[in-house]
Amino acid sequence: MIGWLWLIFAFVVLATIVYSGWLWFDMQSWKPDRAEYPEQGAVIASGTSGTRFETLKAQGADFVYLELAPSGRLPDPGFRARFAAAREAGLKVGVIQPFDPCARADPQSSRFSQMVPRDAGLMPPAIALVQLPTSCNPPVSEAAVTSEVLTLINQIEMHAGKPVVLKLGEAFETKFRIAMMVERELWLIRDRGEPRYAPRPWLLWSANSRLDSEAAAEPIEWVVVQR
Repeated sequence: MIGWLWLIFAFVVLATIVYSGWLWFDMQSWKPDRAEYPEQGAVIASGTSGTRFETLKAQGADFVYLELAPSGRLPDPGFRARFAAAREAGLKVGVIQPFDPCARADPQSSRFSQMVPRDAGLMPPAIALVQLPTSCNPPVSEAAVTSEVLTLINQIEMHAGKPVVLKLGEAFETKFRIAMMVERELWLIRDRGEPRYAPRPWLLWSANSRLDSEAAAEPIEWVVVQR
């Protein structure tokens, strides 16, 4: 009896390893079905260099979102070059401002205003609400974090002239319940499976965080739009 249990256990472990390996390999090239999600694009991280935006467009990207460096770091000297190259390739362009819960909204919105032109042709700006305030020194309260989020939204919208999209990490949404507090379009994150951690429908979905592409040396984040 014990021998059979060990055989079953070994089979389950082996099957888990094989499935995990297949999933890892499959995710390198997986994108959601374009028939279901006709509009798809990518996120280009801050500090990334050498992205071939023409190749990205040829591979099916309709748009790119370019991440800004957080406000506490030096400005990304390559941002404007990426911005120009993405537009030259014929891609729609948006910008993501990462929210730092340990910092006030003012320097974060100032970074956005300095780096991003006022341009009606840009996609709606996004605020990435992913980082939790666990490492803040001095500590900050949940009420303070929420207050700074609301201030940052207002300041970025004032500069951009259009509503922001909230790129919500699951842990951040679980802790702060921003989706019910702020009536803005949502951008959710989950590899492969459609995300369901927000209380209302999403507009954007980061469906693959590590897509291999000839357009970049490093894996890129692939995003789809729900209409």
